Amino acid sequence: MFVTFEGLDGSGKTTQVELLRAVLEAEGHEVVATREPGGTEVGEQIRQLVLHGFPITPWAEAALFAAARAELVEGVIRPALDRGADVLCDRYIDSSLAYQGLAREVGVELVLDMNLQATRGLLPDLTILLLVDPGLSEQRAGDQPDRIERESVEFRARVDQAYRELAGLFPRRIAVFDGSRMPSELAEEILGRVRAIA
Repeated sequence: MFVTFEGLDGSGKTTQVELLRAVLEAEGHEVVATREPGGTEVGEQIRQLVLHGFPITPWAEAALFAAARAELVEGVIRPALDRGADVLCDRYIDSSLAYQGLAREVGVELVLDMNLQATRGLLPDLTILLLVDPGLSEQRAGDQPDRIERESVEFRARVDQAYRELAGLFPRRIAVFDGSRMPSELAEEILGRVRAIA
């Protein structure tokens, strides 16, 4: 199965990916956990550029994320799924729809079309959306925030609203959880949702 994790920075995505991976591996599954942008040499270079480089226009930002995603799908995700592994990805297409499509107003349909082309139509079986208050997201940004983490709390609020809109648009695929809850409790709920599709 292919499961993606979405939410604002600091929502707990990375923690939940690792907790789910540990459970699935303990049960004997091969699990490939990856992240976006990144997961390949090209993807990691793009990550450096978009998160730690110069300011980028919204369209260029969307295109760079799609390029990194295309590499990740061809080099990591599809091969893993083809051999029967479970794939857990920290961010995927919904990040581009929320951040660039809605919050940066590039347009959901345009960003979705570009990404469906880039990934040859590969969508996750399940998307775990962790919602947290934009103010909490800002607090959790850390000592060395990246370019997107340095955005205003107003921008975070737009992204938060965008994710909520996406959950309404794709209710069968996107499962919404409260990211401010205890990680262990949240992990149990997420595991239950994952088992429902397995």
